Amino acid sequence: MLVQDRVVPPSDSPKPRNFAQRRKPFFIPAKNLDFSTWAADNPFKILAVLVIFTAVVAVPFFLNHSTSGGDATALLCLESTQSRRMHPKFPKIDWKSIDPIVDRSTPFSSFRSEKWIVVSVSDYPSDSLTKMTKLRGWQVLAVGNSKTPKDWNLKGAIYLSLELQAQLGFRVTDFLPYDSYVRKTVGYLFAIQHGALKIYDVDDRGYVIDDNIEKHFDVELVGEAARQEVILQYNLEEGNRTTVNPYIHFGQRSVWPRGLPLENVGGIGHEEFYTEVFGGKQFVQQGISNGLPDVDSVFYFTRKASFESFDVRFDDRAPKVALPQGLMVPVNSFNTIFHSSAFWGLMLPVSVSTMASDILRGYWAQRILWEIGGYVVVYPPTIHRHDKFEAYPFSEEKDLHVNVGRLINFLVGWRSKKHQLFDKILELSYVMAEEGFWTEKDVQFTAAWLQDLIAVRYQQPRLMSLELDRPRATIGHGDRKEFVPQKLPSVHLGVEEIGTVNYEIGNLIRWRKNFANVVLIMFCLGPVERTALEWRLLYGRIFKTVIILSREKNVDLVVEEGQLDYAYKYLTTFIERYSSAEGFLFLQDNTILNYWNLLQADKTALWITDKVSKSWSNITLTSDSDWFAKQADMVKKLVATLPAHFQVNYNENSKDQQGITVCESELFYIPRRFVSDFIDLINLVGDLELHHKVAIPVFFLAMDAPRNFDPVLSSMKYEQQIQSNSTSFYSAEVPAIRPWNVSSEQDFVLLVRLMAAGDPLLMELF
Repeated sequence: MLVQDRVVPPSDSPKPRNFAQRRKPFFIPAKNLDFSTWAADNPFKILAVLVIFTAVVAVPFFLNHSTSGGDATALLCLESTQSRRMHPKFPKIDWKSIDPIVDRSTPFSSFRSEKWIVVSVSDYPSDSLTKMTKLRGWQVLAVGNSKTPKDWNLKGAIYLSLELQAQLGFRVTDFLPYDSYVRKTVGYLFAIQHGALKIYDVDDRGYVIDDNIEKHFDVELVGEAARQEVILQYNLEEGNRTTVNPYIHFGQRSVWPRGLPLENVGGIGHEEFYTEVFGGKQFVQQGISNGLPDVDSVFYFTRKASFESFDVRFDDRAPKVALPQGLMVPVNSFNTIFHSSAFWGLMLPVSVSTMASDILRGYWAQRILWEIGGYVVVYPPTIHRHDKFEAYPFSEEKDLHVNVGRLINFLVGWRSKKHQLFDKILELSYVMAEEGFWTEKDVQFTAAWLQDLIAVRYQQPRLMSLELDRPRATIGHGDRKEFVPQKLPSVHLGVEEIGTVNYEIGNLIRWRKNFANVVLIMFCLGPVERTALEWRLLYGRIFKTVIILSREKNVDLVVEEGQLDYAYKYLTTFIERYSSAEGFLFLQDNTILNYWNLLQADKTALWITDKVSKSWSNITLTSDSDWFAKQADMVKKLVATLPAHFQVNYNENSKDQQGITVCESELFYIPRRFVSDFIDLINLVGDLELHHKVAIPVFFLAMDAPRNFDPVLSSMKYEQQIQSNSTSFYSAEVPAIRPWNVSSEQDFVLLVRLMAAGDPLLMELF
């Protein structure tokens, strides 16, 4: 399922030249980027690059080859560049000293058109692209790359080969990889240079519905042809949110777009109400695709039946919907119209993974759009895409899943005191590099892009004051507009949904309400690079937040470092971090939580598996139990130092003063009223190497009597070990199941199929 022609840029992509000797500060002239010419002139460079590249790739490959899925781990290691804070050099540009760039090298130097369709092509013309050339009033511009056939040709289309691109004189070509759809950036500049006022950024595999772009989009914003109307708008009073899933508005609550933070996919309820905004400034217009919509690899791999194609249909009668300042939506590069006031926002970043480039561009552009009073509008289905494409690896989306939530929050809070739009754009790109959302290469690329825009005589739009900083007006009852989206049939792991699911949605709301202020702290022994995002997706829709601990820290996946043997010692940090939480639930990844069976539990009481004999046991010390003897000795030292109330409780509640109580402690709950006691007990352990399995039962017995523990976990299904995951072992009727192994996406698919017996809406997430 390739979105356009996205592949990881090759290592021989052109590098920007040294600008130190230039007279004009950061003025970037173009150079010849014809790959065949460059390769002929630099054979030794190519050989050296290949040797270095092979060595770099081979090392992580062989290091990981012995483990399951090592190549995915290697890819993640190689691509892990976006989380390090950087201090790039800020470009200094004299905007008034930029010379014009005029097309004198192509056969189309005198051609002008106001409406352009810009596509990236890597293969011979598709049927859908051929049909686009027949759309009245629109000029198709096909941008080639190193994979495009040399004899590419399509009547009615302008084709920019690598050779022609190199002759155009644009600065941005210094930064573009040869084998990537981001070369469309050259096409945008070419279209602007040749009179563009509207650019349809599109995939060459999408069929325009009814062969009529004007029917679906607001192509004209001013003049007689413009639709003078108010537009439905999301409201900012709907919780503390910064992004929305527009697919819900158009009837598909079970589908989410590529670029939506995974922690947001669990929200499937429709808007309580909308507001309205006057049309005319929807400078960026995002269309929706029927058939195969723009979805991420998590959706594609976990929701797709083996050989069946997706054919998702959206409500074409649902009204278009606008995004107010402070609220964002994923914007892609294969079904979006940009009006001239937003042409500056067409730049596709070059330092991030290919599947992240257009999404990061979309969020970046939305934030700047607010500075000129513009906004994004999402439209009903405008194209149809057939699901006939190869799926792309999850690793190509890492920059999305790791950074996008943090990026959105950063952008909403970002402010600039610059007085010109291009100065604000350059400043934002610089700060985004500092924050690690992209690298210094994109700061330089932004500078080149802005200079090229001025060189093709693009005029900067005027700035407007941010509505985001104004006091928010009270929305009266008369200003609230209602729209209830349809609930269209969709496919969930090969099972077609039929009818209403109001009962299931009601259950989900009750579960979320019950656990909305409970923090889940999860320790993962499995491979977090394959499971961390999935665990957050599974449990994040229920709990306040999901914290993941593992033996090794993973900054990219927001995984904290910890040791399971002393896991309790790491909990203080998270308890203090979420000081307003109602309670804290600890869970190991070898135990599956059936949260729907926990509603009756008392959230003011302690929960633990003290009634589960295989989990909680009293060990009698013998001569050959050296480890238990050492642990028992440490327990005695700890108890001797306990304050009176803890010591009395422990002595009264401990059944065997001569032995030791051991609990596997895979699952337990600490309510708010016991948090301070729990932290005090952890601190009293001090330097004692008291094992997690021993410390937790000591803490519980010191805090309260077992008769006061809530018995909710007593009926969990528990075994010391099983041969493998078995559908017969899992039960949706118990509060938890142990053990259960999840180490891959396939394991998650199996688990979700089983858990759907208790939570049918899970099928809408995986």
